[in-house]
Amino acid sequence: MPYDVVIVGGGPAGLSAALALGRARKRVLLCDAGPRRNAAAEHLHNFVTRDGTPPREFREIGHRQLAEYSSVEVRDVRVEAITGTRGAFQVKLKTNTVEARRVLLCTGMIDEMLGLDGFRELWGHSIFQCPYCHGWEVRDRKWGYLARGVESLHFPLQLRGWTRDVVVFTGAAFDVPEPMRARFGEMGIRLETRPVARLVAHENRLESIELSDGTTIPCEVLFAHPPQRQVDLVRALGVGLDEEGYVRVDPMTRETSVPGIYAGGDLQTRMQGAIIAAASSVQAAAMLNHELTVELATAEVAGGRE
Repeated sequence: MPYDVVIVGGGPAGLSAALALGRARKRVLLCDAGPRRNAAAEHLHNFVTRDGTPPREFREIGHRQLAEYSSVEVRDVRVEAITGTRGAFQVKLKTNTVEARRVLLCTGMIDEMLGLDGFRELWGHSIFQCPYCHGWEVRDRKWGYLARGVESLHFPLQLRGWTRDVVVFTGAAFDVPEPMRARFGEMGIRLETRPVARLVAHENRLESIELSDGTTIPCEVLFAHPPQRQVDLVRALGVGLDEEGYVRVDPMTRETSVPGIYAGGDLQTRMQGAIIAAASSVQAAAMLNHELTVELATAEVAGGRE
């Protein structure tokens, strides 16, 4: 008997979708394996009732709640390939192959660490992507932002709300337009255009940023947006991607360019966060439930007439 939906990925997105579909009495397989994107994070924030929860504990709570729904199965197994068509997908797992009427991708993204000395070790401890997730705990400290292009220069403007000490590092990689320089000056944001040599830290806590000429800039918290890429499974499926590499979905149904395959969570937007990922996946689950209910009920009635 095929699953109604196979969900790939068991973070906040996959867990939320599985819960919604389980409560809708759909037969679901949640495949949760592979490296955790937020493994380096100490706590999950900005998620009401779960603010400050460690990611591992969040998953454990999710698994316990899903256990109440007999139609939901959670496996610690990797999805290796997906073939077939809408209504009849073959999902190859490491242990066996299962069938599914629909597939929901909640795989997140892979963050590619910058080649800056100390970057990988500090990721999730002193280097963050989202001030809404981590800003409160490090408020009023010395903050920095690694800007990778002109298009990223609007981001540090909001950091001024958490601290008065903000330095934007461009690493001499691009020219900063005069209007933006003026805006930084008006807001008391320092602009540092010299190349960055390395990050100076004690254990896993950032202390300063050393520039190519040996100058050190005191910095306790660094925000950065390193390049991201899709996991191999998503790329192999050939779903349509936008110009930034995120999966294109229908804004209402969350269906991708491949009929029957849906996406929720971070893999389809740069606006990333646990609660945002959960919300988009619940939307996908609701659309899937509606579609499957109509499909299955129609087939059941038609079968009864034969």
